[in-house]
Parts: sequence; structure tokens; C-alpha cells
Amino acid sequence: MAELEGVILRVENLTVHYGAIRALRGVSFDVGRGEIVTLIGSNGAGKSTTLHGISNIIKKTAGTVFFDGQDITAWSPDRIVSAALVQVPEGRRIFANLSVRENLEMGAYTRHDRSGIRRDLEAVFGTFPRLRERSRQVAGTLSGGEQQMLAIGRALMTKPRLLLLDEPSMGLAPVLVDEIFDVIRRINEAGTTILLVEQNAFKALALAARAYILETGEVIKSGPSGELMTDDAVRAAYLGG
Repeated sequence: MAELEGVILRVENLTVHYGAIRALRGVSFDVGRGEIVTLIGSNGAGKSTTLHGISNIIKKTAGTVFFDGQDITAWSPDRIVSAALVQVPEGRRIFANLSVRENLEMGAYTRHDRSGIRRDLEAVFGTFPRLRERSRQVAGTLSGGEQQMLAIGRALMTKPRLLLLDEPSMGLAPVLVDEIFDVIRRINEAGTTILLVEQNAFKALALAARAYILETGEVIKSGPSGELMTDDAVRAAYLGG
């Protein structure tokens, strides 16, 4: 892969097996500093597995991952988070028995700057006013949309430079999908680079600068989102014609 100036994430030849099944087949791509880049594809294409491989949540068979010029291929997941590469998992995975505020505070567990944590907590509440209203509420009693807001807010408490978002719109009503995507745009405009995995290909392509399309564990097409939205094959497969 050619060297690109301003690349914050580079993935080279990422290969992952689940037993005898090869889930990823040499996936390579990059994310530029300040970009929103999206991975789209059908169920089972390898999108979430790619994020898990980057975060080292699953073991890679082969491949290399560079974050901000450093080889993080063998780093532990907690070290990766401490380096400000943070994943918001599919299904939210909030701490259901803790309060909203406690969930957000857990997001800052690697930090020791108390004044900064307080400032960022206020910023999260500013981004998600409903979380402020429900700050003492047990997180497991929130609606699905509110839980997604909490999962993103918890990740923001780590002060990420790169945010990996795994299916943020899954299971949400259309009006909440619009709200979540607007928040993602604002997070990016505030300076956070985003790698977005999303089944809603139209929304993802409308938001992202560039996209990679995965099919059966391989990147089959990539390019600027605007070009892919007008590609006949992409439209037929992912945009309903």
C-alpha cells in the first residue's frame, strides 16, 4: 500500500480465521486524519471482524495494523484504548446495572486528569442532553436510542483520536438514526477521526468521505463515497437499485 501523508490508521493484509473459516482474507485500507471512512457490506461480510482485529479483541491470523505511525498489531486492547483508539461495540454493551453517569465515568478509567474528566463529562451532556436528564438512572432501563448515545458518550470520555463505530444505527427508529448520524458528524467536525461500520449503506455513504466495500471477507471496491453512490453495482447491491 502506498504511503499516504496524514494517515492515522493503516491496515495491511488483515486475515482472521474462526476455526477453519477464513472470516477476513487480506483486508487492507487506510483512514486519513480527520476523515470519516465507512466499511459497508452485507451481514457476514467481515465488517465487525475487521474492527475487532484492529482493536485486538480477536486474534489475527496475519496482517499488520498501524495507528498514528506505530505498529499496534500485537498491542493489548487496553493499551490500544489508552493510545486513544476506541471502539463503540455493536449492541452498545453498556454497563446495565450502573447509572448513566457511572457508565460515562467508566469511559475515563484510563485518565487521571480530574478537571479534564469533569470538562469532558459536561461536553458529553451537552452533546446528549437526554443523558444529563437521566444521569442517575440505571442504564439498563434506557431506551435503545439512549443506550446508543450512552455507548458513544462513554467512548468520548476516553478522548479518542480515532473512534471505531460498529453498527450505531442498528435497531433504532428512523428519527433516532438521523439523530445519531448527526451526532457522528458533529463529533468528526470537532476533530475526531471516525471509522464507521454500518449496514445502512445510504446513510453511511452520505456521511463518509470515502468507503470500502467488503464481501465475504475481502475489499472488493473502494473510493470516494459520492462515486460509489452512483456506481450501478453498488446501487444494486446496497442502495436498493
